Amino acid sequence: MSECPLHAPVSIPADGTPVRPSPELARWRAQGPAVPLRYRDGHEGLLITRYEEARAVLSDPRFSQQPQRMPDSHAALVERVPPGEVDEEIAEAARLSNILGCDGAAHLRLRRAITKRFSARSARSYIERVEEIVEAAFGGLLESGSPANLTRVYAEPISAQVHAFVLGIPEHLVERFTDVYVRGAPLQVQHDLLREAIAHRREHPGEDVITDLLASDLSAAEVLGMMHTLSMSGRDTVAYFIVTAMVALLSDRSQLEALAADPDRIPAAIEEIVRYGTMFLTVFPRTALDEVELGDRIIPAGTTVSVSAVSANRDERRWGSSADRLDVHRDAQGHLAFGDGAHMCVGQQVARVELAVALRRLITGLPTLRLVEAEQLTPQPLAHPVATYEAGSLVVGW
Repeated sequence: MSECPLHAPVSIPADGTPVRPSPELARWRAQGPAVPLRYRDGHEGLLITRYEEARAVLSDPRFSQQPQRMPDSHAALVERVPPGEVDEEIAEAARLSNILGCDGAAHLRLRRAITKRFSARSARSYIERVEEIVEAAFGGLLESGSPANLTRVYAEPISAQVHAFVLGIPEHLVERFTDVYVRGAPLQVQHDLLREAIAHRREHPGEDVITDLLASDLSAAEVLGMMHTLSMSGRDTVAYFIVTAMVALLSDRSQLEALAADPDRIPAAIEEIVRYGTMFLTVFPRTALDEVELGDRIIPAGTTVSVSAVSANRDERRWGSSADRLDVHRDAQGHLAFGDGAHMCVGQQVARVELAVALRRLITGLPTLRLVEAEQLTPQPLAHPVATYEAGSLVVGW
């Protein structure tokens, strides 16, 4: 048994794309389950590249979200805002409701307040509304004419509007919510909008996340902070997967034709699509609380450990020799595109519904759809605070 290899630390490779990840990842997997990684702040940790070890880290409570070594986390961003640019409640909200940076009972308390609206049962109940949103976006796509930017006209509106619906953003605020959280706005403006939405739901409760938060034991600051975290999380993920799915399918017509011939297979194929086009080159970093044995390695206490979901989902040991190929008939259950363990993506069931409805409408409604240009076919700057791929612009014709 040995400690992890001591060769020079690596940096997250930026020469890959969602459908063709950097070959460095495969090379590192061949060397072992972990490689030394240099983080953006200069300290060194480990990058887990293989599937079994990645899943073990994500599900092991000895790997903690604290200390949160993410310079661009919400809490860190608020701390860096010059005095007077945000009010005191926003700073308190960021400190008290940091669900992405806590563990154990604190994490469970925050997560428990929102899980009902993201369950598989709830997600199925949203199908009718999701179909309405998708149909409106599809109409907008047709109106825009060929060629069209699928990202801007179709993927982003669907993602933002379904997100607003599930959260409980009142109808009269949805357009502003989209502007503020998709196009960006100062932190004070973002939180002020959420305050309006929360005040509305306090007077007009519904079947939504805001209503559930208000009925929980969370304080007013915690409700505001949780809403901000949820508003920033997941929305861009769905848009990313719609775009990446279509880039992959339009680049491999045999897979597109298989789904066009059997549209009822699309929900099952979503698992393979998100495995193949995984967004997270690394998920949120953990810190080993104790000395941990991982395979034939010993990870010392205090070590920062990041899991590469992209690499794990391409691991030949789990997915076979065709791991780098999209196969819509593959059983891809168990992938790590939505993480694993206690911090697994809370919105994954809703995302599955959105993706299935959005992709089915495109595949069945535009049989002559073709790829004109896609930014993500060439390496793009990685998104932060964790290393993730961006959707980029996707221009299609028909």
